[in-house]
Amino acid sequence: MNGLTLTDAFASGAPVIAAELRPPRAELDSQAGMDAWIDMYHAVRTLTRQGIRVCLTDSAVGTQEENNLRHLVTNLGLDVPRTSILPFLTSKHSLEFCLSYAEQTWQHGFPGLVVLGGDKAVGRPRCVEHAWELRRQIRAREPRLALGGWANPMGNAARQVDFLLAEESTSEFYLTQIVSHLTPKPVEAFVQEASHRGLTQPGMFGVFYYRSANAKTLRMLSQFLPVPVEALLAEFAAGATPVDVCARTVRTMMDLGARHFYISNLPLGQAAATLAAIMERVGVAV
Repeated sequence: MNGLTLTDAFASGAPVIAAELRPPRAELDSQAGMDAWIDMYHAVRTLTRQGIRVCLTDSAVGTQEENNLRHLVTNLGLDVPRTSILPFLTSKHSLEFCLSYAEQTWQHGFPGLVVLGGDKAVGRPRCVEHAWELRRQIRAREPRLALGGWANPMGNAARQVDFLLAEESTSEFYLTQIVSHLTPKPVEAFVQEASHRGLTQPGMFGVFYYRSANAKTLRMLSQFLPVPVEALLAEFAAGATPVDVCARTVRTMMDLGARHFYISNLPLGQAAATLAAIMERVGVAV
């Protein structure tokens, strides 16, 4: 399915699995930054050769990151299909930068772009109040791009579906906030609400790969993500591995009706192997 655009892949009926990778931080010195980008290129090439799509974040937790699009175009060459790469753009830049970024995304052969608001609590201010406002301006500037929106299944289900069904949403698909098998009820309510109200946009559900049972790290992450800290610590204490925990979330979400996923926080050097182990545990071939 590497040659298919993301929207065509959704339409095929098969599950779409992606790895979310975070570009190196902009403040790294030149050698460290170069090494980090080399690791990124290897991960992207390995994943896409195995038919796995790659999402590239933008200022994930408010830290300024390198321009992901510029580096990709300069260094990936033509052996990585652009249809396999899905860049993220937050509104935590100037409006002109955001609109120019969207134009460059299409010009360089990337058919889709996820447009998010960005965390209001950290980093730069947004250039617009809501992500749909930026998507609307991008649609006017570059109408051929498939635009992705955002939903939070941990929030009020009716309100989240309202956002996705609204005419001004201006999106062909959406990604979700990180979900967990340890807190399934809100996700179940969201999926049922979406089905009941006839939401046809496909959604990719976010699943976090927790690498360890470090309580301090989990509590730090909970500032940015809905992390069920105590329940996770109990699972790890009972002998679960990071692969077990991640696979349990994907399996539970599939049982609730979710079909498409992006996996965050995979170890960069072993991203493809780790994701393969997770999906093998789930029972889904990638």
